[in-house]
Amino acid sequence: MIVTLTPNPSIDRAVLIDALRRGEVHRASSSRIDPGGKGVNVSRALAAQGAATTAVLPSGGPEGHLLEELLDAAGVSYASVPVRGSVRMNISVLEPDGTTTKLNEPGPDLSPDEVEALVATTLERAEGAQWVVGCGSLPPGAPTDLYAVLVTRVRERGGRIAIDSSGAPFAAAVAARPHLIKPNHEELAELVGHDLPTLGHVRDAAEELVAAGIDVVAVSLGGDGALLVTGDGCSHARATITAPLSTVGAGDCMLAGLLHGLSTGLDPADALLTGVTWGAAAVTLPGSRVPSPDDLDGIRAVLTREPDFDRVLS
Repeated sequence: MIVTLTPNPSIDRAVLIDALRRGEVHRASSSRIDPGGKGVNVSRALAAQGAATTAVLPSGGPEGHLLEELLDAAGVSYASVPVRGSVRMNISVLEPDGTTTKLNEPGPDLSPDEVEALVATTLERAEGAQWVVGCGSLPPGAPTDLYAVLVTRVRERGGRIAIDSSGAPFAAAVAARPHLIKPNHEELAELVGHDLPTLGHVRDAAEELVAAGIDVVAVSLGGDGALLVTGDGCSHARATITAPLSTVGAGDCMLAGLLHGLSTGLDPADALLTGVTWGAAAVTLPGSRVPSPDDLDGIRAVLTREPDFDRVLS
């Protein structure tokens, strides 16, 4: 069982147009809606692959009802915490070459009681789970230390916790020493406070975090693959996708695959391969759709035996 907490879930509407032109009327060639938010996407990806997961999330307003209906339709187990505000709706504008433009709403303003209910529900559902995962941005009203509090409480109970966020909430969580973090390139640079132009710079920053007490640092690098660092060494993997459709949720699917691999006993390098395979498969799908087992066919992720650490990242 992998339990995810998404403090700021969403309804994700993806609209495909021929090209985005500012100030003009566009006719969409297709559109779809999916339940969204980083932790929700992790649970959706796990459920699509037949893995046990529960998504914890706030739910309020008509959008909250729609979110629950979409999760039911996707076969995702969830525990919703009623809130007074409405769940946000995010819009992704997709172009045929895979370019994605996102418009994200702020989300509901959570009260202290609603925040505590989210954390308490996560801890209840996490009893006996292999991983707890805190993912995504925080909604208005949520304290910056929400993830840090969750890390502390999960560790006190002997559980394992992963965090994927950004900004001040992510920095606070990292200071509380989660077992695993999954920043992307930009989020890692923000966390360490300086640019990371090459793969070697990313490795060095990840190694510093491992030395500070993080067991696993996995960095998603878009088309440059992903880098994973533990106390035992460094692994780099990538997959080549020739016809990308959407990058929405790809990093979340990568995290889901990584955690699934670790949960089933794979070593970190092989778990990274699973994560990169799931993430690459997501890029081949429309909107924020997550890959099913059939979607993994034809995706070949490979470990780089001797990474070029001097290579400048795109």
